[in-house]
Amino acid sequence: MYVGCQGIGTSRHELQFLVRHGVTHMDTSIDPDDFDLLRKSREEAAAEGVELAMIHIPIPESITLAEDPQRDKDLDAICGWIENAGKAGLRGLNYNFSVVGYQRTAARYGRGGSQFSSWEFSKYDNDKPHKGGQVDRDEIFARAAYFLERVMPVAEEYKVQLASHLPDPPAPELRGEVRWNFPVYEGLKRFSELVDSPYHGFNFCCGVAAEGLEDPGKELPPIVEYFSQRKKIFNVHFRNIRGGLNDFVEVWPDEGDVDMHELAQIFHRTDYPYMLMPDHAPLHPDDMAPEGVSGRVRQGWAFQFGYIKALIQAVKKEAPKSSS
Repeated sequence: MYVGCQGIGTSRHELQFLVRHGVTHMDTSIDPDDFDLLRKSREEAAAEGVELAMIHIPIPESITLAEDPQRDKDLDAICGWIENAGKAGLRGLNYNFSVVGYQRTAARYGRGGSQFSSWEFSKYDNDKPHKGGQVDRDEIFARAAYFLERVMPVAEEYKVQLASHLPDPPAPELRGEVRWNFPVYEGLKRFSELVDSPYHGFNFCCGVAAEGLEDPGKELPPIVEYFSQRKKIFNVHFRNIRGGLNDFVEVWPDEGDVDMHELAQIFHRTDYPYMLMPDHAPLHPDDMAPEGVSGRVRQGWAFQFGYIKALIQAVKKEAPKSSS
């Protein structure tokens, strides 16, 4: 395993920021329809010593809301994206499958004036209607299965991993959507078993999984071990929180309720072979990216790259890998 980064571009400025901090693998957002751009971006990254391994793709609402006949047309387009990714040499595609999407409440603050992304369910307007209406757990799984059954044969043909992020935050219900990743273990297990394929797995966010647990420090490690042992994790968002279900803040990785060293030990022990990446970073007005480049060219990201690299080095020296 090795440190990675997401959401950063392939300009020389951004790539050299990564290389300076020992980051040699990345994923980003590129138009998956544009094969020439995919290939060019990989070449630009490689020229600076970085492998563009994955990209994020959007899942059209026609698919998450089961809007026919547009759903099948959009599924055909995604199959074309998978083909492009495979031919361009990408290892995988990251995607989110949810109706309501990412949700947060007002920020909270921590050490040195750091601004933390935050969630307090009690302060969320959960009565606000969503155009998707009521979607129960069985229905959202049926929609995900419809998607996966259509695209997975193409993923297998072109050897492209499809890595699903967890709906953020997990909750029993948000604006009518029963989140498929709640309860966390049961939801992830059911999702992982919707299709039987080595190319079906997770863009596993340690932070999101922790957000849906009553006691993340105790409950998260066995969940990580279960899915890592079964080779269902294709990418890791290695971030920490303080709190848990319905009330949490995304803090610096060394000060949360989850022992990130323990998670690194699990990933090493189970032979996880891909990226550990920061995913999010606390903000501060003094730490702004230069104009015209990714907001991830910041001190906050550099700190987390170093933290992850140190943990990887530590767990490799503590014990040799042993296949599960």
